[in-house]
Amino acid sequence: MLPIDAVLDVGVVEDVGQCAAVTVLADDVLGYQLLLLGPGEEERERRPKDVRDPSQRSDCIVGAVKPTASAGRLAERVVEGRDDAGRDERVVIWIERRAGAVWAVGRAVNLHLRPSNEPRTDDYVWEGHELQDALDAANETLEDDCVVSEVDGSEQHVKPFRREELLEPLEKLFFGR
Repeated sequence: MLPIDAVLDVGVVEDVGQCAAVTVLADDVLGYQLLLLGPGEEERERRPKDVRDPSQRSDCIVGAVKPTASAGRLAERVVEGRDDAGRDERVVIWIERRAGAVWAVGRAVNLHLRPSNEPRTDDYVWEGHELQDALDAANETLEDDCVVSEVDGSEQHVKPFRREELLEPLEKLFFGR
């Protein structure tokens, strides 16, 4: 076995006298002078003749489509009851998944009577990144509304939110299952 040592410094002078790569390449390819000419002038791209003037109205009938308020909702519960004046009241509680891996819990009273079904900023009762925290917030909100509804005489039974019902649509979204 030979001992392993570092490679000694070796002077390299054979390439010092050679020309630059482009010149060497041109010379090496049978002295073909075309490569020595350099790049030619590029032809300018032309605008198609049928392009409309930007000041003209577009004939496109498809506008920007805003996603619906319920697009990110993965679970929802409705509690029927009465308000302080004794009128029918519908409380909607939902859990949604937002961009940036944010969970949100919303609660809206008589959302169906509003001019738009879009939730307002003050309809949200919780936002965060943990699924279990979202479930806890949603179920606490749901329980509070169910207790009030029972005191007002309602016999409605609403099931609590479950982890499985949120994971199932998430798997469809992410994995196509």
